[in-house]
Amino acid sequence: MQNKTTILKELRSYIMLTAGLVIGTLGWTAFLIPAKIVGGGLTGIATIIYLTMGFDIGLTSLIINGFLIVLAMRVLGASFGIKTIYCVLVMSGLLTLFRPLFEEPVVSELMMNAIIGGMLAGLGAGIVFVNGGSTGGVDIIAMIINKYKNISLGRLLLGMDVLIITSSFFLIESSSIEMVVYGFMMMGILAYTVDLVISGNKQTVQFFIISSKPEELRKSVIFDAERGLTILHGKGGYSGEDRQVLMVIARKSETQEIFKVVKQIDPDAFITVGTVMGVYGQGFDKIKI
Repeated sequence: MQNKTTILKELRSYIMLTAGLVIGTLGWTAFLIPAKIVGGGLTGIATIIYLTMGFDIGLTSLIINGFLIVLAMRVLGASFGIKTIYCVLVMSGLLTLFRPLFEEPVVSELMMNAIIGGMLAGLGAGIVFVNGGSTGGVDIIAMIINKYKNISLGRLLLGMDVLIITSSFFLIESSSIEMVVYGFMMMGILAYTVDLVISGNKQTVQFFIISSKPEELRKSVIFDAERGLTILHGKGGYSGEDRQVLMVIARKSETQEIFKVVKQIDPDAFITVGTVMGVYGQGFDKIKI
C-alpha cells in the first residue's frame, strides 16, 4: 500500500512538472522569443544565441544544461538530479517543437508580450520548483543558494538575470533600450509570479482550539487530519476553569481538513486561525543561515 501511495505521489509530481514546462515554454515561444524580447536565465542566453547565430534554442539549452546537471546532483541530491534531467529534456524538446509554430508573436503589442510571456514563464517555473524540479540553467544556481540561505528564489533569479538582459543590448543588432526595458519588465513579472506560486504553496496557518472535548480532538487531529499539535494549559478569564488549548500548525491548503475534524468532534469549539510568517522544523522548512 505504501509503495502504491509513493508511486501515485511521484506520478502526480511528474504530471505537474510536465504541465509547468508546457505553460512556461508557451510563454517563451508564443510571446517572448518571436517578439525578440530577451529574458534572463539559460533560455535568455539561448535566445541571444538564436537571434545572433540562428542556433536552435532547444538544442543550445540542452548542451549548456548538460554541464550544470552534474552540479545539481552533487549538491541537491540524486532525486533533484533525476527531475532536473527530465525537465531539461522535456523543455528542450518543447522549445524545439513550439518555436517554429510561432514565427510571429501571438499579440502585436510588445508590452503585452512582455507581460503575458513573463506571467506564463513565471507560472510554469513556479510549478516546476514546487514539485522539486528545475528548468535548469541559472535556476540550478538559484536553488543551490536557496538551500543554504533565506533568499527568495524570485529575487535570486532576478539578480542573476540582469547581466544576461543587459548584454543583449550589445550583442543583438536589432536590440534597443526599449527592448532591454521590456526584458527587465518581463523578468520582474516572472520573478513576482514565481514567488507568488511558491509562497502560496508554502503558506502556513496556526490554529488555537479551545474545546470541551480536547482528548477526542487531539486524537482526531493526529490520526485523521494527520497533523501534529501542542497542548497548552490555559485558564478561563471569566469562568476561572482550567482549559487545554490545542495549538496546530498546518499548511493553508490543509485548513478545511482541520475545520472538518473540529466540526465533527465539537461544533461549539472556539477556534482562532492566523497566518504564520515562517515555520521551521520537522515537516516544514529547515533553518538556513
